[in-house]
Amino acid sequence: MPSTLPPYTRPQAGTLLQRLREPRRFLQALFGPRQVGKTTLVRQVLERLGLPHHYASADQPGLVGPGWVEVQWARARGLLGQGLGEALLVLDEIHKAPDWAEAVKRLWDEDTLKGHPLKVVLLTSAPLLLQKGLSESLAGRFETLLIPHWSFGEMAAAFGYTLEDYLFFGGYPGAAPLRGEPDRFRRYIRDSLVEAALARDILLLSRIEKPALLRRLFHLACHHAGQVLSYTKMLGQLQERGNTVTLAHYLDLLEGAGLAAGLEKYAAQAVRRRASSPKLLIPNPALLTALRGLEPEDLGDPALRGRLLENAVGAHLWNEAFQKGFEVFYWRERNLEVDFVVRKGRRLLALEVKSGRPREAFSGLEAFRKAFGAEVLVVGTGGIPFEEFLARPLEL
Repeated sequence: MPSTLPPYTRPQAGTLLQRLREPRRFLQALFGPRQVGKTTLVRQVLERLGLPHHYASADQPGLVGPGWVEVQWARARGLLGQGLGEALLVLDEIHKAPDWAEAVKRLWDEDTLKGHPLKVVLLTSAPLLLQKGLSESLAGRFETLLIPHWSFGEMAAAFGYTLEDYLFFGGYPGAAPLRGEPDRFRRYIRDSLVEAALARDILLLSRIEKPALLRRLFHLACHHAGQVLSYTKMLGQLQERGNTVTLAHYLDLLEGAGLAAGLEKYAAQAVRRRASSPKLLIPNPALLTALRGLEPEDLGDPALRGRLLENAVGAHLWNEAFQKGFEVFYWRERNLEVDFVVRKGRRLLALEVKSGRPREAFSGLEAFRKAFGAEVLVVGTGGIPFEEFLARPLEL
């Protein structure tokens, strides 16, 4: 029977396939934002792997109760005698199963003790909750695979996106068929994606005292993407009496769900970085355009297009950092600034985004290079074209 799966395969599928072909050693924990294709990726790997497998999802409100993990595990163990020796269990949205971490630990250790060759993959769209369960109960038993938002290069390869398509419709493969229907695209992003992430991945699973503030903070981030905004100014714009610590915590939750991020200012001392005002960033351009109610023709506004391009470059860096473990900052000192600073170990790379907007030449880049010994890079006008930079992984 011909495959019904999409022909495009993300690079992370090769990594997972290689790990699952090795002798049973670690649990595989996959996490990333909603609708980036985690389940599809695993199904593609299962098709190529050829092992007997059992797939189950805990994303079934009211149907997943105590003992759910044990039931699924028993079904997977029943596959071990089907001639290949090994079998595979895939548990999707595992964080929604009651006491999942303790159950997985006990069952994994039982299989290890008895020599059962049952391999296990865990998936979730709530990385913070999965990481908490892994670190508290499953230390030493797992390795992670981070699945980021789709890059411009991936959307171009899989769906023929142009740069303009990517700036407006972003990196959600599920939204690709809606390119010709902007209104329908916006409703899909708002209702099926943003609302699901807020209501089911954050509000339902975290203690949020001011849910309305969380939602307004996300909308604020969409309207000020690419801008540095202090928490005090955020509270003022949100017309909220509150604690800046609470606001910073809510921004962390939004970042964990892949909805928004706040980059710290680069400084040699970590204390100064943590005390800085964040530079707001939207990791997927689709969120920004949909939540702001933009139309495709709005990209003709040079100032708006410049903001979208700067956010797209920042989103590309954030998604690369998400899976490769380097850090992304911005830098500002008096009237000098650098759009993005990337650090990996002792290496520093300063990036300036130029889209034809009036701006002081490259004085910020030069000042940063002299102060910190960084490499420098210009993206856009006078440097690497946007299409080229956004289409390739960042190597440091």
